[in-house]
Amino acid sequence: MVCGIAFSGIYFYIAIPITTMKKIIFSLLFIPFASKAGLNSSHPNSTILVEARSGEWPISLEKTINKNGTSYSLQFRDEQVLTNVVLDTLPFRDLTQLKYFEKALTVLKTGNNGDVAKFKDYSIKRAESRKEGKWYILRYQWGLTNFQQAEADTLISTIRKL
Repeated sequence: MVCGIAFSGIYFYIAIPITTMKKIIFSLLFIPFASKAGLNSSHPNSTILVEARSGEWPISLEKTINKNGTSYSLQFRDEQVLTNVVLDTLPFRDLTQLKYFEKALTVLKTGNNGDVAKFKDYSIKRAESRKEGKWYILRYQWGLTNFQQAEADTLISTIRKL
């Protein structure tokens, strides 16, 4: 089982053991599968569904599609941090969880001042004033944001369309 190269004119021959040739052929058969796995992107595909509020204090609802399925998230600027811009993300595992958020906003819309919808990871409180109308205070972990009824209506209508 000796490898060697022989030159004869402009042609050359390579003497390779049969086991090495089998390895080369097997490798050539394996390459298409390896390259297919490398071409599949593991990066999630995110889409902004609605930007309820833009500007200095943004609130947006995003849809993320990855290999595990579709998830949703509400991104907002934390209003407790005034010196820096800190964006928080309230994740929703699936559409069902997002629908619970929508139902909470809908119930609070017809509720009373001070009503609170509590969930495992976050809470929404309704606050009302004669001058400014209905406000909602969203608390998630250490983050906090508030938004008005018009922004809540935008979120509600977007979620209902899903």
